[in-house]
Amino acid sequence: MSEMNRRWVLTRRPDGALKDSDFARADEPLRDLADGEMRVRVTHLSFDPTQRIWISQDSYLPAVPIGAVVRAGAIGQVVASKHADFKPGQMVQGAFGWQDYVQSAGFTELGPITPLPPGVTPEQALGVMGLTSITAWFGVHDLLKPQAGETALVTGAAGATGSAAGQILKAAGARVIGVAGGPDKTRWVVDVAGFDACIDYKNEDVAARIAALAPKGLDMIYENVGGPIFDAALAHLAMKARVALCGAISGYDTGEIYGLKNYMNLVIQRAKIEGFLVLDYFPRVGEAIAGLGALAAAGKLKGEVDLQEGFDNIPATLRRLFEGRNFGKQLLKITDPPLPAA
Repeated sequence: MSEMNRRWVLTRRPDGALKDSDFARADEPLRDLADGEMRVRVTHLSFDPTQRIWISQDSYLPAVPIGAVVRAGAIGQVVASKHADFKPGQMVQGAFGWQDYVQSAGFTELGPITPLPPGVTPEQALGVMGLTSITAWFGVHDLLKPQAGETALVTGAAGATGSAAGQILKAAGARVIGVAGGPDKTRWVVDVAGFDACIDYKNEDVAARIAALAPKGLDMIYENVGGPIFDAALAHLAMKARVALCGAISGYDTGEIYGLKNYMNLVIQRAKIEGFLVLDYFPRVGEAIAGLGALAAAGKLKGEVDLQEGFDNIPATLRRLFEGRNFGKQLLKITDPPLPAA
């Protein structure tokens, strides 16, 4: 009897908050490997706000088809191979999705399957050295272009992308203010991630706190959440400010576009706002990895991992992002690597 591949597939486009009924189990037997293919046992999954877009609509990528495995970045181990460049025991990363196994000639829909660098754990590969930190690196250095002594605001500061962006800004000599939800997160942003200050949007007046912490205005904004928090930040731009628009998680569940009231301050302050996608920077990923590695080695890049466990908990783990329950990079471990490391 063929071994079964457990799979979570999309059953419908989400309407409002994510529900269990948006997903279903659809297991299937594994087929034999063809020449030039390898079989990867998925061990760890990454959860990111952009997955909510992927399952909802066509955007910068085609929407996940109804009935298809939910798209996600992941780590796995090669357990069988007829591919010349991969051997059993190797740890690899790619867009493997919500399933136990991937059989591939070396590519997924988001690009090539790549080996993990020696000594890098799955948590590190998907966390401080992963796609969220790579996103932060290019958002900071290519869009914001910080100068020493400037003041930056980072929203979603306790999240994987925001915390990395703030630390990259600090390393460039900026003064960094974060926005996060709740005393535990704001405390971590200052005490561990090293921000100069952090505003608790759940318990503080964000606009008033920005005014107090940045009386001369914000030279830079690294924007992750959208909505009223972003609107409050726009009201406090300094002359020639730069805004890197990375995401707007506050509206992903509702599908509503918040009407900004302070956007004309971009005109008054001659500011620049620019959106970006990390996909555009894939040819330069090595540049980011080198920079992030240097910061991590110097103790200037720290990350928190929220590690859930268990295949049955996969849909609930995605919901954690939109319920404000994750603390740091959201991951899930399906299993330990089944083979000795190659």
